[in-house]
Amino acid sequence: MSDRGNEGLRDKGNEGQREDNSPSPYPSVSPSLRRSLPLSPFVWCFLLLIAAILLSAAIGAVAIHPFEVARIIASRLPFLHITPTWPATFETILFDIRLPRTVLILLAGAALSGSGAAYQGLFRNPLADPYIIGVASGAGLGAVIAMALHWPATILGALVIPIAAFVGALITVGVVYGLARVGRATPVFTLILAGVAIGSFTTAITTFLMLSSQAELRRAISWMLGGFAFGGWMPVIAILPYIIIGLIALALMGRALNVLQFGDDQAQQLGLHVDRVKLIVVIAASLTTAAAVAYAGIIGFVGLAVPHVVRLLWGGDYRRLIPLSIIAGAALLLLADILARTIIAPQEVPLGVVTAMFGAPFFLWLLRRTKRQTFW
Repeated sequence: MSDRGNEGLRDKGNEGQREDNSPSPYPSVSPSLRRSLPLSPFVWCFLLLIAAILLSAAIGAVAIHPFEVARIIASRLPFLHITPTWPATFETILFDIRLPRTVLILLAGAALSGSGAAYQGLFRNPLADPYIIGVASGAGLGAVIAMALHWPATILGALVIPIAAFVGALITVGVVYGLARVGRATPVFTLILAGVAIGSFTTAITTFLMLSSQAELRRAISWMLGGFAFGGWMPVIAILPYIIIGLIALALMGRALNVLQFGDDQAQQLGLHVDRVKLIVVIAASLTTAAAVAYAGIIGFVGLAVPHVVRLLWGGDYRRLIPLSIIAGAALLLLADILARTIIAPQEVPLGVVTAMFGAPFFLWLLRRTKRQTFW
């Protein structure tokens, strides 16, 4: 990279600390709001995440005090010695039933929010979300195809659905990216157009299959609205490597995404390999989103709303925005799951319904706020 490129990268890396003459279309942080949050943003997000984990594990048919949950979890740590004063059934409930679901939702929220933040930087548009290039529609098609084949009700048969959703999502993204290539370049505009076209096509096939297989219609709708049909630690172990690798890659792209806000041409002049950055972001974001959707279903608005809230509070520097979105997204999806389990208890509302109830008004507010701005 040239000296001019390094200088540009340094300047752009400090963009999150400047509030004037920024090429970004996003609103800057209000100084009064920043003064009202004296602690580090990472401290705020970690505190919110810890509180959400304890509440998620505490609430259920058998109520366990959050302080008791913290003590039970701490008792499993090798360097702490805590004398058990709780019933033995509490440990079984926590470690076999509640904590696996809590960790799965945590990972899904982190994946969707981190991917959403990266896509908003890649497309330079705060209205972008993790499903913008067809991940959700591809996953839905894969899952519905697996359901339509009427696999036997065994553990192996049940695993076919998330695997099919994961494969369907990755194939769809691969097709979209291949169609969007123009020579050796991948224009953002054609990438979005290809995503919309392929997404509509796969959604049409999914709808046809659902109507053709009435017996699986309810099951498919439940999965698409965010359903957790699996218990235990198996789903967590299955998606953990993909989400961890993908989120680390996205976090490392923060500086490059900062430079990309100047536009492809200027970023190229500053020494950034634009097409390589786009490919890495698309692969990493698609991998994490596909892994989350495979077991958690299609949960909307998390990847759209959380990164924008973080941006409003702490600025648009992607070196901080992506990690903060990952932590905040995990916490907020856990809080949404608590609402889903308690609104009409003992029945459970699909998690996607809860996120849509709160996310749709936010989306409308965001659309109104940004409708006079030009993003391309």
